[in-house]
Amino acid sequence: MVAIPKAFAAAAAAVSALNSRSGGGCSLANYKPTFPAGQTTLVAPAEPPKFVGLAFGTQNYTCSSAGTYTSAGALAVVYDASCATSTPQFAGVQNQAYAFYTQPYAPSVPVIVNTLPGFQGAPLLGEHYFVTNPVTGTGISPKWDFTSARFKGNKDAYMIGAVKGNIPAPTNPSQNVPWLDVAHVQGALADEVFRYDTVGGQPPSSCTTAGATLTVKYVAKYALYGGSVA
Repeated sequence: MVAIPKAFAAAAAAVSALNSRSGGGCSLANYKPTFPAGQTTLVAPAEPPKFVGLAFGTQNYTCSSAGTYTSAGALAVVYDASCATSTPQFAGVQNQAYAFYTQPYAPSVPVIVNTLPGFQGAPLLGEHYFVTNPVTGTGISPKWDFTSARFKGNKDAYMIGAVKGNIPAPTNPSQNVPWLDVAHVQGALADEVFRYDTVGGQPPSSCTTAGATLTVKYVAKYALYGGSVA
């Protein structure tokens, strides 16, 4: 078990500062996500990302009649990670975040965020969830929605996407959801989104009650590129 009471007590005292940073946080000019060597499925663009976020949420599943879980989307909150990208701990911060998040009596996500190196006062960027596919009208598509946080009131500050590439998580792929490259379908927030450094989120390999639902906690980083909102 992770020993965290002192860290959480300090974070609770500072939680009111969560939204105190203005603008877009810190520069990402020198940041580039690291993807596994020897593959060409996930390749970061040459330009720096517009946003880098740390997400806390759940991957959601439904038990099929075949006795396996099928994806029913995800629901997460995304915090600005821009000021943490320059810290030496950023490469592994998702593991620390996940350890806190999955404690039996874990405190709220804002309190957890304030315990992480470089995240003190990090503002909420927005939410990540799934919506009906806007092209086909059937199935579900991932959406990143910053209309109620980073770009509050801007109805165009979202991106609905379609997965164009994925690779298994390099570490513990049976526990950690895959890394993704998601292409733009609709919205002005971004042109491309990468999910990487995932921890958790995978369901058990089988289930017995068709129609039963399951939520599995996960933490991941998201890098958003392009887009026209500012």
